[in-house]
Amino acid sequence: MVRATLFNRGTVPYAAEEGHEYAIGEVVYLRGVYGTAATMSVWNPSVEHGTHEFSLSQIWLVAGHYNESDLNTIEAGWQRDTYQNTGCLNLECPGFVQVTSEFAIGSAFAPTSSYGGSQYDVTMFIWKDTNDGNWWLSIDSIVIGYWPARLFTHLAHGPAKLVQWGGEVVNSRSYGQHTTTQMGSGHFAEEGYGKAGFFRNLKIIDYLSYMQPVQEFVLQTKNPTCYTAKKGYSEEWGSHFYYGGPGYNALCP
Repeated sequence: MVRATLFNRGTVPYAAEEGHEYAIGEVVYLRGVYGTAATMSVWNPSVEHGTHEFSLSQIWLVAGHYNESDLNTIEAGWQRDTYQNTGCLNLECPGFVQVTSEFAIGSAFAPTSSYGGSQYDVTMFIWKDTNDGNWWLSIDSIVIGYWPARLFTHLAHGPAKLVQWGGEVVNSRSYGQHTTTQMGSGHFAEEGYGKAGFFRNLKIIDYLSYMQPVQEFVLQTKNPTCYTAKKGYSEEWGSHFYYGGPGYNALCP
């Protein structure tokens, strides 16, 4: 099932434990970021049967240092897995405060995109209320709720310094080879619209509290023979990138 996921599990691509692979876009702002927005396509990737793996697509807002125990992350997106104990998938998890009944955290996104067919996406916006330090989430212009400032150290009193958008999978090599768990659509970024996953209209809230389109960002892929990313720019989509892949293949043994 594809689920909306909200969690602060302290795992970001650079600090991800062994076996986690990703294809992301990212920006670092030394003056700080007080929010981000992006529109992401919604897919239903396959996850290797008999494993405790997942495939997710989401936004990360990060503050702190990777060698510190109090690395703060705010994460929101969708996830496909074979188990139901990854981070906070529903309202039983402490911390996040929901303020609407229009969208249930942990519910499925439907419909999902199809290869070469109809494409569906969702716009997520995360921003900080600088008056009380809470971080808010909206999905398709519906205000869902917030992460209270008390959950954080760095993010309670200051901005995020790193923003990431993209996909992540677990590669457990359960059968002695790279996992077949798909990222995004399960097809490489180079296939483009209608065939690969995407993030478009990347924006940030800057240190002056202005919403700004992202002009420059970099791509990071941990294992580009298994999962790829390709960026672009257009008048309609602004800064955007495609991402994804099938996992195991002839070049990804």
